[in-house]
Amino acid sequence: MLLSALGTSIANVGLPTLALVFDAPFQQVQWVVIAYLLAITTLIVSVGRLGDMVGRRRLLLAGIALFTLASVLCGLAPTLGLLVAARALQGLGAAVMMALTMAFVAQTVPKDQTGSAMGLLGTMSAIGTALGPSLGGVLIAVVGWQALFFINLPLGLLAWFLAYHTLPADGPKADQVGFDYLGTLLLALTLAAYALAMTLGRGSFGLLNVALLVAAVLGAGLFVRVQKRAASPLVRLDMFRDASLRAGLAMGTLVSTVMMATLVVGPFYLARALGLDAAMVGLVLAAGPVAAALTGVPAGKLADRFGAPRMTAVG
Repeated sequence: MLLSALGTSIANVGLPTLALVFDAPFQQVQWVVIAYLLAITTLIVSVGRLGDMVGRRRLLLAGIALFTLASVLCGLAPTLGLLVAARALQGLGAAVMMALTMAFVAQTVPKDQTGSAMGLLGTMSAIGTALGPSLGGVLIAVVGWQALFFINLPLGLLAWFLAYHTLPADGPKADQVGFDYLGTLLLALTLAAYALAMTLGRGSFGLLNVALLVAAVLGAGLFVRVQKRAASPLVRLDMFRDASLRAGLAMGTLVSTVMMATLVVGPFYLARALGLDAAMVGLVLAAGPVAAALTGVPAGKLADRFGAPRMTAVG
């Protein structure tokens, strides 16, 4: 969980450096982040069912190996295009790591300890997000941008070793487990069309951007239609009848949007407008995630005492 969160945030602090190294505008270099997140978003919903088909332990080990290998490819990439492609592969590995880590909690941890285990995973995710900018800033200043990705090699090998020696063996495969291939493809194409609509054009919004945005809207509508008819849908639409779930998803989207916008655009402002060096940029960007990591457990205890609605309003 820490590694996948680290992979999300560590590259952000290097975006201004990557823009200079590859002589690329912001609209292109931000795909170093977008490609990683698109891969996670597309696959993370499907990974659980995929784990039932091939075995959770086997798939998680493969995901860690893919994440580690892709990290090395990122550091070796000679062009921005190859770096973006390697980041997409890294995101596929991260999706497996994130989803199956939570699945293994339900499988291996006693029910009376599940809350504590999930809270610990949340804390590790926040630590990874906080560690990324600060560690990344130091690595760029001391070693170079390649170190942003090479750092995952020893960490990935350690994670694979621990998973191999501690996770329980796969049980019998589930019978007739369905996989929504069409839904997964539609989700990937819809998200890619939206991301391209928002990033192409060097700051101008032309006909190509409009066409891609229309394609994204049509793709979203087609995705919903396919999910209603699928035997094993990627997303069960009847879940959205729960008002509390809808509110929680909306708040999660808002928080993630603000956080990622800050982490993607922030480095350029801090480096170019305020003139901070890479190490200081990393420290500034780490402030918010550090606060989130420190407040997670106390917030949970306050919610138990005063109720989740009150603490949500305060938040």
